[in-house]
Amino acid sequence: MAKGDLEREVLTKLWDAGEPLTVRQVHDLLSRDRDLAYTTVMTVLDRLAKKGVVVQQKADKAYKYAPARSREEMTAGLMMDALTATPDRDAALAYFVGQLPPEALRAAIEAATNAER
Repeated sequence: MAKGDLEREVLTKLWDAGEPLTVRQVHDLLSRDRDLAYTTVMTVLDRLAKKGVVVQQKADKAYKYAPARSREEMTAGLMMDALTATPDRDAALAYFVGQLPPEALRAAIEAATNAER
């Protein structure tokens, strides 16, 4: 498994939890599906904290970790990074939007319209 895959899994567990978790709690959640060293989870959370992807909060003798941004904010940020990296942003965006089901596009437009109000 690639490092990025494990980072995504850790973030998913944090998002799904809806509250800050300790290394032990994240390790326990990930260990349900496979054998994973506690120190590996600790290292991944430390790296994510250094990157600013998660926030580290002191809780008694341990640290708790929470995502710095929501899943939606993180995804939108990745999409914006990809769009700004392409020489033809309009064409890339048009292609992406063309791949969406019409109901998803309508919902996104409605959400954006409501956010402006």
